[in-house]
Amino acid sequence: MDTAGPITPEDRIADHGEPAPRRHRRAWRIVRNIAIGLVAAIFLVWLVLYITKGRFLKHPFERITAGLLHRDLKVRGDFQLYFDPLDIKFLAEGITISNPSWATRPNLFEAGRIDTRIAPLSMIWGRKRLHFLDLTKGAIDLEWDAAHKHNSWTFGDGKGGKPLTLPLIRRALVAQTTLRYRDPQMRLVTDLSFEPIRSQGTSITDAIRFTGNGVVRDTPFTLSGAMLSPNATVARGKNELQLTANAAHNIVDVSGTLPGLTDIEGVPLAVKARGRNAAELLDIIGVVIPRTRTYTARATLVKTGEEYAFTHLAGTFGASDLSGNFTIRNVKPRLKIDAKLATRKLDIVDAAPFIGYNPDTVAAKGAIAAAAETGAGASHILPDANLRVESIKNFDADAHWTVGVVRSRNVPISHIDLTVSLVDRLLKLSPLTFSMARGNVAADIIMDERRAPMHTDYDIRLAPTPMGRLLAGYGVDEAGTSGVVKGHITLAGDGDTLHDSLASSHGRIAFILPEGTFWTRNVQLAELDIGTFVQKMFQDKLKEPVHINCGLIGFTVRHGVAAADPILIDTTKNVMIGRGGFGFGTEAIDMAFRADAKKISLFSAQSPIGIEGSFAKPRINPISPDLVARAGAGVALGLVGTPLAAVLAFVDVGDAKAAQCGPVLAGATATAQRTTKGKPRDDVGHGTTAKAEDGKKAPGERKEQHKKFFGLF
Repeated sequence: MDTAGPITPEDRIADHGEPAPRRHRRAWRIVRNIAIGLVAAIFLVWLVLYITKGRFLKHPFERITAGLLHRDLKVRGDFQLYFDPLDIKFLAEGITISNPSWATRPNLFEAGRIDTRIAPLSMIWGRKRLHFLDLTKGAIDLEWDAAHKHNSWTFGDGKGGKPLTLPLIRRALVAQTTLRYRDPQMRLVTDLSFEPIRSQGTSITDAIRFTGNGVVRDTPFTLSGAMLSPNATVARGKNELQLTANAAHNIVDVSGTLPGLTDIEGVPLAVKARGRNAAELLDIIGVVIPRTRTYTARATLVKTGEEYAFTHLAGTFGASDLSGNFTIRNVKPRLKIDAKLATRKLDIVDAAPFIGYNPDTVAAKGAIAAAAETGAGASHILPDANLRVESIKNFDADAHWTVGVVRSRNVPISHIDLTVSLVDRLLKLSPLTFSMARGNVAADIIMDERRAPMHTDYDIRLAPTPMGRLLAGYGVDEAGTSGVVKGHITLAGDGDTLHDSLASSHGRIAFILPEGTFWTRNVQLAELDIGTFVQKMFQDKLKEPVHINCGLIGFTVRHGVAAADPILIDTTKNVMIGRGGFGFGTEAIDMAFRADAKKISLFSAQSPIGIEGSFAKPRINPISPDLVARAGAGVALGLVGTPLAAVLAFVDVGDAKAAQCGPVLAGATATAQRTTKGKPRDDVGHGTTAKAEDGKKAPGERKEQHKKFFGLF
């Protein structure tokens, strides 16, 4: 039988030693005492450090920090490290931190005196923050090694090369301090000197000013700048930065408002640049663009990590304008540039550098002088400027450029739309489209600089374009000219200059003339129907248009020599044919055009008109040896016969065979051309020239003295 009674308080005390409430109060007292002890200990440590200024930590600091950094660290003068009251106060005199063994200078950092206050929590996480920095007789040396794999500011054994991240500094006093930066891969060395800063108590009474100089990619430069409102940082305000750099005849101004002295990440900066040639400016960072005339530009720059974005770009180069935005990304293995640009009006002179001309020379002396400046020789027009740029291997690019109107004296061009792609030295201008005299041109040009010499493919298409407006600048009248022209050029050549590329090219050139009218004095001369020409001249009907049934001006290009293949124009009254051609290498022209009447015509020369000379100075020779011979025969007949016999020497019997327009309009070669009766034509040549057939001379070779190499027929 269970005789146990109820549990009494005495039983609880017997079981647990003390009542529960008392036990809980005792546990709380223990926790409280521990907390008080910790606070007291911390306060004691703080007090000891504050009283002693932490000077006794000098040698432990040197030893521990040197071990963590894997560098030698010495403090030769006074040392302080304590909480003041909550910020970490650090002061060291005669402090040095060594550089890695590969560096060109012994110390990464040295200072006669450094006094700073550090935000304690920033030492645990986030970016380091300095509330105040007083630096005297400082010298900072920042370097990359030759392989660009290690830098002097990345501490630790085998840590590689991390990006430079400076602490956020709210307020600073700097005097007699220099900074040096060296990057062998970028071929950059710069030295900055900070002017002494006057201060009263803890406030700065003057701007923080600095000057410097250096060399980048063999280009010397100077710079100067200032922080104009350092006192504002005391109240967590702003810093006004102004910086001016001079390099390679260019001046660049940078200004902006920074939240901290060293904080430019994500901060919009106003950038202005001006100079004689923007190509010289971008070449400093290894980016290649065509040469420009005097330029000015402004943009907003924002740095985000390794990306530098330039937005709201606006400026001028020469007599042209430019706007848009572009981004430079410092990525491996090459820089990457993305751009979207627009030009309202482009002066044709400012486009000259795209093929190797100096635009200043073109503007002052003309294209022939600009070509001669490249070594092209006298009276040549194709430049010999080297388009192969070694530094193009340093970057890739994707760009889009639109142009509203091109200022051109002779040919109206507008609505240019160009996409540029550069990947590992393969440059594509594709697609390139523009409007020309109410017609459209589309082109794809590919330049492969991975090959030596550079290989270039040209593919240019001309949509049907009114000839009246296209050639208005050359004396053709729009009124009465209803004819159009369309064409296709496909060439491929090897060469590092435009001249060499075309001088070695192979391919075909073809311009097709559908049915229409053409109204100009020169067409009448080209037909060389003397009877019709003289009759219209005396009757004041010289400007009566010529009706074209169909026409083809075609050339086959071999080794830079373009041979007529064929030139065949069928008009209402005549069949015009041409032979000969031209050479890209010599720039010589030796062609002959002949018009045979379809009906009998009195006083017809029935002889060719020559187009001779060079690209730069073409000339027309309407009085050919055949015509002179006919004139002599006419005189002889007049002497021994009757006046009617003299006239017979200039009679065209009108036996010209009209052209079948199908092969003409298809752009077919000479062998495919037919008469209206379907018979092969035997009057349009074979798409070759005498010099192209003998193979004894290099037709692409430039000559200083012009020599005929085609011969009239």
